[in-house]
Amino acid sequence: MKYIVILGDGMSDHPVSELGGLTPLEAACKPCMDRLAREGCCGMLETVPEGIMPGSEAANLSVMGYNPAEILQGRGVLEAASMGLQINEGELVMRCNLICLNEEGRLKNHSAGHISSEEAAKIIHDLQEKFGSQQFSFYPGVSYRHVFIAKGLDARIKCTPPHDYLGELAAKLPIESLCEEAKETAEILNRLTAQTQEWLPKHPTNRKRIAEGKDPANSIWLWSGGYKPKMWTYQEHFGITGAVISAVDLIRGIGVYAGLKVISVEGATGLYDTNYEGKAAACLEALKDYDFVYLHVEAPDEAGHEGNAALKIQTIEDLDSRLVAPLLKGLEDTQTEAIIGLLPDHPTPVSTRAHTREPVPFAIWGPGFEPDSVSAYSEALCANGKFGLLKEDQFIKLLLGKTECAPISKYEYCANQSGDSI
Repeated sequence: MKYIVILGDGMSDHPVSELGGLTPLEAACKPCMDRLAREGCCGMLETVPEGIMPGSEAANLSVMGYNPAEILQGRGVLEAASMGLQINEGELVMRCNLICLNEEGRLKNHSAGHISSEEAAKIIHDLQEKFGSQQFSFYPGVSYRHVFIAKGLDARIKCTPPHDYLGELAAKLPIESLCEEAKETAEILNRLTAQTQEWLPKHPTNRKRIAEGKDPANSIWLWSGGYKPKMWTYQEHFGITGAVISAVDLIRGIGVYAGLKVISVEGATGLYDTNYEGKAAACLEALKDYDFVYLHVEAPDEAGHEGNAALKIQTIEDLDSRLVAPLLKGLEDTQTEAIIGLLPDHPTPVSTRAHTREPVPFAIWGPGFEPDSVSAYSEALCANGKFGLLKEDQFIKLLLGKTECAPISKYEYCANQSGDSI
């Protein structure tokens, strides 16, 4: 048996007034996802435990069966693993966004206008030349997502995810210490950030972007720091081999620690213009050699952060027609028996443009999962599915056949819920 998780990052949402009170999932035309829900079994999954910020790092770890409260060290160290960086004991690893501040010093966007990887690499290289040292190092990643590694700093600090505070004054969102010993660390990192805000607007790449009417990368944003985590692998824990397909270093890094083969797909961008068909083809090819594939698509999350309901619907429909459809056809053509799990990692409502912690809808389709009463894939309908509300590692164990398929607990879906955003 083969196993596939199709994860549409941030795909679930709240009812949207401009959509007549529907969520983007309800408004989208997605016959293949609806087929998985109609022919399979559904429910809701709590992906973010209480006390944990609803970030993609925690949510994806949870979907994959890990307890984020036990092992989560921030997304920076996960992304560093994807980039092949060697992390030593005691080194603080942080995500380093290139962001855009407006003239008032407010967070205009968390992505420097979705700066290209080529442009960003030049900036990160020059940041290293200007501010790098034996203590500080900057490493280029993909688009606006980069890594900062520091020696001798304290991880007990509070940092703000920039995508959750768009429109806010950056000066009111400094890095804060969580204990007396970490005060110096917070001061050092805030001072470094302020120095980049003075230097970056003069960078040739930013001058060129401004001349072209694009947002400049006029500040770094350091957040989600931690040390090297300790994680079991899928081979050790479940006795299976696996692969991960994603354009996002965070997800690829989780895959590295999980012992999964990281598969790159040409044209996979992490945005709405990603290569959906290429990801489907890569998944089918990977199933020849591996038992399990974690297939991640970032596009719906980015649309949610932009507050763009129409774009979010488009990403859901593209995911359905350009990835799920050819994947299902490929499985049928090759007569490959597979169990598919479909779900988001967390909601990213277009109304708040930030992650929330509500449970997410899931469908599991394949041999052994007889249809329940759910007729289509959506937040409200999946809440009435056979499995009710799952928590912790219950979803992945169900998918992989490591536990019996029995209802867990009922979940009451409230269409007017506002969520708990951070």
